[in-house]
Amino acid sequence: MPKIAKPVKRGRGRPKTFDRDQALDVAMKMFWDRGFEGTNLDDLIGAMGISCSSFYNTFESKEQLYHEATETYLTSASDWFLGELNGPGKDTRTAIEDVLHASAKQYTCKDGPCGCMIALAGTHLAPELNSVREMMSGQRKLSQSTFAARIRRGIKEGDVPVGTKVDALATYYSAVSQGMAVQARDGATRKQLQEIVDLAMQAWPVVAVAAK
Repeated sequence: MPKIAKPVKRGRGRPKTFDRDQALDVAMKMFWDRGFEGTNLDDLIGAMGISCSSFYNTFESKEQLYHEATETYLTSASDWFLGELNGPGKDTRTAIEDVLHASAKQYTCKDGPCGCMIALAGTHLAPELNSVREMMSGQRKLSQSTFAARIRRGIKEGDVPVGTKVDALATYYSAVSQGMAVQARDGATRKQLQEIVDLAMQAWPVVAVAAK
């Protein structure tokens, strides 16, 4: 697992300028690794290498920073996710299989904490943090709806049977992806995740059938 930047001592006096994007990347990886509540604000500010005043002047609050960190993660993740899902010349089954194999690679990548920041986040939070929970739940639902949109496209293009239970199929493969993220966080290897993908794709001819 990659190392999270260690907190640095903040001196007194006028705060130094800092690289906002770099600080945001540090915050993203800390939130990804520790979750919202598990990330101590003082440790967070220290790891970002900024003063308290710079933090509040720039990001306003820990919750606002979390929103920005999530968007930073999504910007990066969307590149490979949508690239695989909507790549040219692919039928729907291949597109979804490619996304899942790409997920296996990304979830075990050394450039960030294991797993997926979205899949792992916000499932257990205090009531006063309901806005954070809803944000992460909404992102997971968006991923599921993206799978569904690709399957509906497949119906139009003729490689998925008319009458296929689109939402059920999308939910299944979204659940596979999220489960792989949990497995990766618990130490599963890339090979093990790829084996999960291979098994999951065997369900395609069974699940993707016309509804009775």
